[in-house]
Amino acid sequence: MTNQHPIVRPIVAVSAAVILTLAAGCSKPADQISTGAASTTPGQAVSAPQGKAASKLGELSAFRSIAADVATIVDKGDLPAAKARIKDLEVAWDSAEAGLKPRAADDWHVLDKAIDKSLSALRADAPNQADCKAAMAALLKTLDALHG
Repeated sequence: MTNQHPIVRPIVAVSAAVILTLAAGCSKPADQISTGAASTTPGQAVSAPQGKAASKLGELSAFRSIAADVATIVDKGDLPAAKARIKDLEVAWDSAEAGLKPRAADDWHVLDKAIDKSLSALRADAPNQADCKAAMAALLKTLDALHG
């Protein structure tokens, strides 16, 4: 058999990758707890016990990991590097919006506002380390509160 359509295989491969990515981004974890769980206000600090299920938004550990990296960089006083690193959080968060927001819109908005405050603090005309540190602490606190 001759290779009549050399572009078909790459198109099929890209299509399969896109479908799998969309399916993973829109799927809910199988062990998700129903909304009957105790609610947590954004200001409360909650440590997530081991073995606790993911939040209503789904798995947030990738976002928390980036936020923790940014907080560490802020603590070192390298605000330009922290500003560059938080861009990764912004891109990841924006990319995941379509899959996360429908799961728990209220929680999504709470976390989105915390991320926006961190972005604003780091992108200020003259960023202040204390303000950036406070914004990152609030973001990490929000992520931890929404984790379970």
